[in-house]
Amino acid sequence: MNRSASAEPIATRDFTAKEVAHVRAALRFLRARCGRWEILAKALRLGESSLANVAGGHKAVTPTVVFRIAKFAKVGVDDVLTGKFPAPRTCPHCGHRPASEAAP
Repeated sequence: MNRSASAEPIATRDFTAKEVAHVRAALRFLRARCGRWEILAKALRLGESSLANVAGGHKAVTPTVVFRIAKFAKVGVDDVLTGKFPAPRTCPHCGHRPASEAAP
């Protein structure tokens, strides 16, 4: 059965479905910030097509991907897994968050 990119994320041996969704969202956010999958893949030291397939839900999220996202973004692994990175409603292009959601 083919799964489309918009399909609901499924749990893996290592991560819950929610964690998978948060990691995929972080990847898409970082791709928007970097401009292209090629640039992000080089920064994360991962293959471009593999990275795009993970973000699109065609490959499983791995602990290596999560760790490298956190390290690149300079946030904790927990922030990636819980969806704290990127913060909800953060613009992927400029990083702006609505004033009511900005950190004090």
